[in-house]
Amino acid sequence: MAAKFTFRLQPVLDQRERIEQAKQLVVAELERRRLGIEDRLRFLQREMDQAKRDLRTRLGGGNAGPVVVPEVRMQAGASLHMSAQARLAALELAGVYRRLERARQDLLKAATDRRAVELLKEKRREEWRVEQNRAETKAVDEAATQGYVRSSTEGAW
Repeated sequence: MAAKFTFRLQPVLDQRERIEQAKQLVVAELERRRLGIEDRLRFLQREMDQAKRDLRTRLGGGNAGPVVVPEVRMQAGASLHMSAQARLAALELAGVYRRLERARQDLLKAATDRRAVELLKEKRREEWRVEQNRAETKAVDEAATQGYVRSSTEGAW
């Protein structure tokens, strides 16, 4: 029975796979944060749009009633607060995008490093397979030669 292929650099390959998985987790976490911030921005945008409509209504856009100044002031303050929250979320999103791009580059490098060792493993496995076939062919040839020598020497007696 032929020997089993063993790759001497398997621990290196295992380590590179673990590094790549860790990088994948970082990218996934940043993607999750990005999606959360984008959702928050969409929510704030809807709220600001609604606040603008409310402010127009309170200022008499289609309402014949008197303008209640404290309500209008409170509505304007709420709109400014939401606008500030949206700006902060946009800055946070920009930072996440930068970190995400860097994390993706790190992941690509880790995947490339892992793939290089995998290609080496495939090359070594193929070399091993060729050597095994060569040894098997040599053993079969040797057995055939010995069989021929035995049969030719038996006929000489």
